[in-house]
Amino acid sequence: MSDLRAANIAVATRFYEALAAGDFDALAALHSDDIVFNLVGTTPVSGRWEGKDVCFGPVVADGVIGKLVPETIRFSREWRIMSADENCVVGLMRGGGTATNGHEYLQTYCQIMTIRDGLIVELHEFFDTALVELALNSNPTQKGPSVPARPFAF
Repeated sequence: MSDLRAANIAVATRFYEALAAGDFDALAALHSDDIVFNLVGTTPVSGRWEGKDVCFGPVVADGVIGKLVPETIRFSREWRIMSADENCVVGLMRGGGTATNGHEYLQTYCQIMTIRDGLIVELHEFFDTALVELALNSNPTQKGPSVPARPFAF
């Protein structure tokens, strides 16, 4: 394993450990000041977000964490690094909490982290947008989410 690949895996490991501990200051410290979040879908938090203040303010603090009951929040309940090289790390994570509207928000995320000089400079994140709408935005789809017969596993 190259030294740079190992260093990138270490950054991603700290990312998931900070989420598991609920340490959002440590999480933010792993990102460059000009971080870019690319979030899937058409939800209020979807799209391309630039800069640490925007990504960790309106997106993370307001769009996700602020819509969950604080004592129920637990991200990185389960996580795994799926692939890594000298430029990026791909990981899967499951976590969340109870939304303030009463719905359970137990989300599965796929994160692709581009890492330079020991910091995450770009994040592509994929998740269940129907769950985001139902739990975080009180905007259920007509059918609503359902538990799959063959749940996603990693």
